[in-house]
Amino acid sequence: MIHPQFDPVALHIWGPIQVQWYGLMYLLGFIAGLYLGIWRAKRQPWRGFTAEQVSDLLFYIVLGIVLGGRIGYVLFYHLDLFFQNPLYLIRIWDGGMSFHGGFLGVVIAVILFARRRNMAIFTVGDFVAPLVPPGLFFGRLGNFINGELWGRPTDVPWGMIFPQVDGLTRHPSQLYQMAGEGLLLFIVLWWFSRKPRPRMAVSGFFMVGYGVLRIAAEFFREPDAHLGFQAFNFVTQGMLLSVPMIVVGVIMLVWAYRKPTFETPATGNTKGKRA
Repeated sequence: MIHPQFDPVALHIWGPIQVQWYGLMYLLGFIAGLYLGIWRAKRQPWRGFTAEQVSDLLFYIVLGIVLGGRIGYVLFYHLDLFFQNPLYLIRIWDGGMSFHGGFLGVVIAVILFARRRNMAIFTVGDFVAPLVPPGLFFGRLGNFINGELWGRPTDVPWGMIFPQVDGLTRHPSQLYQMAGEGLLLFIVLWWFSRKPRPRMAVSGFFMVGYGVLRIAAEFFREPDAHLGFQAFNFVTQGMLLSVPMIVVGVIMLVWAYRKPTFETPATGNTKGKRA
């Protein structure tokens, strides 16, 4: 198969005004997160969220993703360009976003929102975690449409040629990540969080789930050309950034179930309860 080579511009509005597919995918991810969040707030009142709070929270999350994603991309993948020209940090029109940077941005956003609303940080974190995978789904779809972040050479029947790269048949790793980090993680995390869990457990589950799936996907994804393999001819930057997520996530899960604290109905307050 050959990559369709989509036009990165989804809609030409007027003159230089246009809508890019990647931006549209971000918008769809935010919309999905908003409506899923409102659904959870209405049908799971014991979480202590209202529809208005969900909208307010989304504003924080959007800022965290955009700012954190860009800063993380520059620091994790192009620190050399930043040293050459610090203004590269704000050149968002050149593209470049990092999940791990966006994740850190969301963590900061959750902390700020929790403090403003006088809520426990992990009460907010556990609410947000299941809303993230749909955004990852659409983000990876945007990567595929743009023909970026392609996979390693392969001879599998579903391999794809990316003409803008070379004539080799490669793994469509963007679709692997879309199916894993986006769809599979969403299904499992949504199932896990469908009923009350100890505070911190859902957040920890997300971190472990994403870290494992990202590392698995990195075995099929071509490492960034300017970085290459970081060690042993197979360890990539994405793997190195995901390992701490798994470690911290496991610690959070163990802690959550050793000293479980549950949210009380409707108020978002907590009560201790041994599992």
